[in-house]
Amino acid sequence: MSTAILLFCGTMTVLAGGDEKNGKPYLTSAELPNMVNFLPAPPEFESSRFVADQTQYLWGKRQRQNEERAAMAIRDAVYGMQTIIQEFCPILGLEITKEDTPELYTLLQDVGATCDSISNRAKQKYMRFRPYMYYNEPTLVPEDEEKHRTNGSYPSGHTVLGWTMGLLLSDINPAVADELLARGYEYGQSRVIAGYHWQSDVDAGRLGASVLYAKLQGNERFREQLAKAQQEFAEKTGTSTNVNTAKTHVSSPAASMNNYNLQGQRVDTPTSPGIYLQSGKKYLVK
Repeated sequence: MSTAILLFCGTMTVLAGGDEKNGKPYLTSAELPNMVNFLPAPPEFESSRFVADQTQYLWGKRQRQNEERAAMAIRDAVYGMQTIIQEFCPILGLEITKEDTPELYTLLQDVGATCDSISNRAKQKYMRFRPYMYYNEPTLVPEDEEKHRTNGSYPSGHTVLGWTMGLLLSDINPAVADELLARGYEYGQSRVIAGYHWQSDVDAGRLGASVLYAKLQGNERFREQLAKAQQEFAEKTGTSTNVNTAKTHVSSPAASMNNYNLQGQRVDTPTSPGIYLQSGKKYLVK
């Protein structure tokens, strides 16, 4: 792990449950995707699918022998925006603080609050045993073991947060999207290494995060804040995200023939709010 990853990049904490003093969720509980409706049930213990989870548990225990990777897993166990900022800022290329980057700060804070409760219904439905409970073995973070015994293992809430942030920050700085997503992936794998989640819990968390991020694209407040954050990043770093935040007016059908939405579908006259592509550049229609 490079020294840069250990740099502190501002402080911000969003408590589970989305306390509005720390972040205002973009979606209400009713608007959040219900993971029970689209996730498969977790593997039954002793089933063939569970064998893969057991194999990955053993893999995770071997990873603890790597001091650098084990240290990352311990850092990642601290749920909240302080950890996200600390771990992702050096890759993003910009320090995020409430004072110096208020638009980015607000975006991450509110997206984090949106992530906090999406996994609750699935966790409560399945109440899956965590690996350290199943094997009665210690974890990398023993101080957290007791409080997690009554919190279901499936899906992984940490993974929802980490993968969502990887997707979000990739929209802020696409030039390092691969690196941001790689860190988001490892954030989830840290839960396997620490002994708190089965691999299928983590995989389900990534799926839930992807569904959540897609859902956010239809939220006007999110789109507006994302555009502000992209502009702020461009100004602070002297780069361009190729996003024009001015309201777009299409002057003629000929000028609109090469407009596409983010799903790759051609849109002759973009009128619905959203981000569109034209000649390889992004622009925002409010």
